[in-house]
Amino acid sequence: MENMFNALILSIVEGLTEFLPVSSSGHLILAGELLKFSGAKAATFDVVIQLGAILAVVVLYWKRFWGLVRPRPYVRFAGTRGIMLLLLTSLPACVLGLLLHSFIKNYLFRPVTVLGALVVGAILMILVERHKFRPTYISLDDITPRLALGIGCFQCLALWPGFSRSAATIMGGMLLGARRPLAAEYSFIAAVPIMIAATGYDMLKNWHLFSMADLPFFTVGMVGSFIAALLAVKLFIALVGRLTLVPFAVYRLILAPFVYYFLVC
Repeated sequence: MENMFNALILSIVEGLTEFLPVSSSGHLILAGELLKFSGAKAATFDVVIQLGAILAVVVLYWKRFWGLVRPRPYVRFAGTRGIMLLLLTSLPACVLGLLLHSFIKNYLFRPVTVLGALVVGAILMILVERHKFRPTYISLDDITPRLALGIGCFQCLALWPGFSRSAATIMGGMLLGARRPLAAEYSFIAAVPIMIAATGYDMLKNWHLFSMADLPFFTVGMVGSFIAALLAVKLFIALVGRLTLVPFAVYRLILAPFVYYFLVC
């Protein structure tokens, strides 16, 4: 398929950006353009290596995920209720994603659309942080069906490559009354079902493009994204109580001119 250098670079980009509010899909599109790695196989590879990043979240939050199967007494985000909340969050983006899958793949996975999403997302992040909130949801056990569905509706913004699923869900959670650390934590956990659904759908639809010879390439990609995501999530969790979304918005605005100059012009 392609050389292992491409797999390693793209996996690191994926792992570092998947759960930060900077857009992993946007960065992967841009990295792919710079590496001259594009097309149907490249788009599917970008989706499949998300499995490594998903596994990193499962490892970090294994107690919460295990609680969905074996709930403990007095833990509300667990068992059937916890699963229902995650399904409510995943539902809007799954439905809209299925309806618009071809349109998104054909028209939105481009540098110019990523550029627009980077800028729009950054502006919205700054506006959200300027708003003074009085959080009413403090921990995962406080999440209600209404909040879960509301965050799911905001998650639909992530169907625009470059916007960032993490940014959309964190901003949505904050606007709906969740503390920033809770919004970030739930963003990571809620990413698992929607990412598994998107990855599985893409793999089934494009399986014919690959052979066993591609297995080492995918393995390097998934292992690299797992390690990078593990480090990124642990660092973000350590900082999210003290750090606002503004530095990430500034990063996006700084990145935008380079995107325009190197990839759009």
